Amino acid sequence: MKIALLGGTFNPLHNGHAMLAETAVRELGYDKVLIVPTFIPPHKIPSDAVRPEDRLGMVQAFCEDSDYFIAEDCEIIRRGVSYTYDTLQYIMRKYKNVIEEKPAFIVGQETAAEFDKWYRAADVADMADIIIARRSDDSREIDTAEFGNKPSGTYTGGFNSGFNEELFQYPHVLLNNPAVSVSSTEIRTRIAEGKSWRYLVPEPVFQYIIERKLYGYK
Repeated sequence: MKIALLGGTFNPLHNGHAMLAETAVRELGYDKVLIVPTFIPPHKIPSDAVRPEDRLGMVQAFCEDSDYFIAEDCEIIRRGVSYTYDTLQYIMRKYKNVIEEKPAFIVGQETAAEFDKWYRAADVADMADIIIARRSDDSREIDTAEFGNKPSGTYTGGFNSGFNEELFQYPHVLLNNPAVSVSSTEIRTRIAEGKSWRYLVPEPVFQYIIERKLYGYK
C-alpha cells in the first residue's frame, strides 16, 4: 500500500485540501492519504477559533465515507508541538506490515520555502518522499487580518513566501495540481462576517460547522 500524508491545521478543511488529497490518489497513484491535523504547529500561532478536537472532527467527517482518505489523530492525541519527524516515525510503525515504500509528505510551496527551518528537516526528507503542491494567494477582496494565523520564530509564512524550486535542496516532486484560490483564513473570516462560504468546503465539513456553530456562525 502506498501512503501519503497531508498535514495542516485544517481550520477548517476546505476544497483546496480535498482537491490536493484526490490529486495524490488519482494522479500519483497513492492508495491512501492520511489527513493529519496538527495540535500545535511549530512555525505559526494558529487562530484559536475552535478547539483542536473540532478541527479533528471536521477532518473525520470529511474522511468518513471515503475509500481513500483517513483521518489520522496521532498529533491531536500526542498533544504538544506537532513535529513531522515524530509523526512519520509513528506512521511507519503503525503501517509497517502494509506499507510498500516510503510514505510521501505533501507540503505547499509556502511551506517548502521554509522547510530548512523544520525540526530535523534532513531526516524528514530522508524518511519521506516530499511532494510540493502549487499554492496561490486568495483574499483579494476581503480583509482577513483579524482571523489569520501569526508566524512564530523565524518563520515568515503566507502563500507568497517566495518558493524557489532551484534552491530547494531535498529530493522532491513538484505537483502539477490545480491551484485552488481559497484558504481557511478567508473561510473563517467569511463565516464570522456573514458572507458567502457555502461552496468553499466539502459538504460534511459544512454540516459540521453549522451544527456546532463554529467560527461565529449564526
